[in-house]
Amino acid sequence: MFSSLGLFKQTQCPEYPHCSLTPCLFSHDCSAVPQNDGIQQTKTSADRTQQDEEEANGLGGPRKRRRIDTDAQDPHLAEKASSRTSRASSSPIQSQEDAQPPTQASKEHFDALPRTVSREISPPPLRGGARVPAKRTASTLDAKQAGATVLQSDGNGSGPASATRKAPLPKVKAPEESLNPRMLHNPPASHAIRLKLLTMLHEQMTRLNDEVKKSEDASQPGLTLSDSELILQALDEEFQFARGSFAIYQNVIKSRIMVLRKMKLTIWKEERSKKIAEKLPKATPKGSSAAKPLVTDLTPAEEIAFVPRLTAQQEGLNKHGYITTMPTETELDTARKGVKSAQGWEQCDRCNTRFQVFPGRREEDGALTSGGHCTYHWAKPRRPDIMKGENKSRELKYACCDETLGMSAGCTKADSHVFKTSDPKRLALIMPFETTPLSNRDDTPGAVCFDCEMGYSTFGMELIRLTATVWPDGRELLDILVRPLGEVLDLNSRFSGVWPEDFANAIPFNEASQLQNQIPPDDSAPRLKIVDNPLKARQLLFTLLKPTTPLIGHALENDLNAARILHPTIIDTALLYPHHRGLPLRFGLKMLMKKHLDRDIQTGGDQGHDSKEDARAAGELVRLRVGEMWRKLRAEGWVKRDGGFFSPNGE
Repeated sequence: MFSSLGLFKQTQCPEYPHCSLTPCLFSHDCSAVPQNDGIQQTKTSADRTQQDEEEANGLGGPRKRRRIDTDAQDPHLAEKASSRTSRASSSPIQSQEDAQPPTQASKEHFDALPRTVSREISPPPLRGGARVPAKRTASTLDAKQAGATVLQSDGNGSGPASATRKAPLPKVKAPEESLNPRMLHNPPASHAIRLKLLTMLHEQMTRLNDEVKKSEDASQPGLTLSDSELILQALDEEFQFARGSFAIYQNVIKSRIMVLRKMKLTIWKEERSKKIAEKLPKATPKGSSAAKPLVTDLTPAEEIAFVPRLTAQQEGLNKHGYITTMPTETELDTARKGVKSAQGWEQCDRCNTRFQVFPGRREEDGALTSGGHCTYHWAKPRRPDIMKGENKSRELKYACCDETLGMSAGCTKADSHVFKTSDPKRLALIMPFETTPLSNRDDTPGAVCFDCEMGYSTFGMELIRLTATVWPDGRELLDILVRPLGEVLDLNSRFSGVWPEDFANAIPFNEASQLQNQIPPDDSAPRLKIVDNPLKARQLLFTLLKPTTPLIGHALENDLNAARILHPTIIDTALLYPHHRGLPLRFGLKMLMKKHLDRDIQTGGDQGHDSKEDARAAGELVRLRVGEMWRKLRAEGWVKRDGGFFSPNGE
């Protein structure tokens, strides 16, 4: 048997006095244990003080939490706790109006209560993370007296004695950002090091800014910075060093701090003046251009005679998106069965989400697509250039928001998902392809520049604008809006430059007046003409072409597929100026114009592209290549005679 520890020696035995156990664990002494007659015993303050001293000295054993029975101890206390709980669940202003100022007697009674009764009650949290505001105390009201409604009492505690008064909230403008390094997915140093360097950088900027305030140029607008502007400039510079100079971050930022420490006031003023000038809009006078002059050493007629040498060979183009042959009827039947079995399910061209399309609208609710909103990045991810000294490649980042690939779902939200198909068979099911027909007209141009804009509909990506200009002078031949065959999901305005207002303000196309005057005198007409469907737009373009007419553009496979045209004579600037890594990689039209002609195009930003500007830009790049090729042939002994070009052998 085990020996008893005496844990129950002060507890009366339940079977006493009839207990027959000799080594009973409980007490058999009636005088040792007070009897409980059903009335709850309460200890006096002296007993509680003695017990607290024993527990503090370690003589009273482990201390237990007291149980507070408000109903048995004090009815007034129970009523007070109940009213406090109800006020905590109501609004703060209502609780102030209903609360009565306590009397002196009630205050003394409240102070004498245990801390478990007098402390504030924390309300339970609501759904969504919100919390019910706790009861406001006097200190809280004093701290927020400027913006809250204060009730004055009459001194007897009977209730409010004066009307409420409201004071206006103070307008305090907090800085947009604190002096804390911005977060990076892969920081070049620890947060402590970045914070220390950022603080040193901010101190030097503050010192120079204080010197500017004391100088005579302090009145110049923008030269002096506020505290928040100084913090923002220091954060921008530190973030630029951390993101752009990963391997040599500390060396670069320390060098910048030393430069600022030794910088004279005049140099700091020059830096500030340059930054102010960069923020100002750059106004370019009309008629002036700093672009490189384009000289081909040929007349326009000679350029037209020379340009067929630049046409692309049709062989092999089908591997890179160019459609050179008609889909057969068997292929169309196969595609038709596949579309029927898919039941309208497509993959979003922007966020890769699977969704369903309802051409003609869904009968239940009139919806065009399922899947709700589309969140996506409108720019492609790119890899930043590797700085000197780095031994590893950088992470891919989106050009639209500078977010790392895979870190966010997107920075742009659209109303619906969209899709695009490039399969020739599926394209032919919506609108059949057609080869450029033969023409006996003698007034067709020698070469035509061509560009299209596309938007998303329930049939995929469709033609919404078609533009054609004369090459090489760039005069307008045709510029029309096109109503797509399917219901419009998104006009893709950020890139197409076509907005809903353009369709609303468009003028119906009049074929007779257009053909009588193919080159309108006014090149800046604010309202475009519109045709009913892409078939009509394609027929208008065919009136300007022959199969032998060079059709000039950039990435022409997209434009030709949108208009469902098979043209044998094309000149694509994406092929004339190939990417050094080969197809399917290619340079953009904007980059080619800046690199080779030092001209800026597509500067509208979110307003989108202009198909007329793009068509003329492609024509200028072709003229540049014509001049380069002719000068090379002329150096080899070629000559031009009677509108033709002959080799040194006379061929």
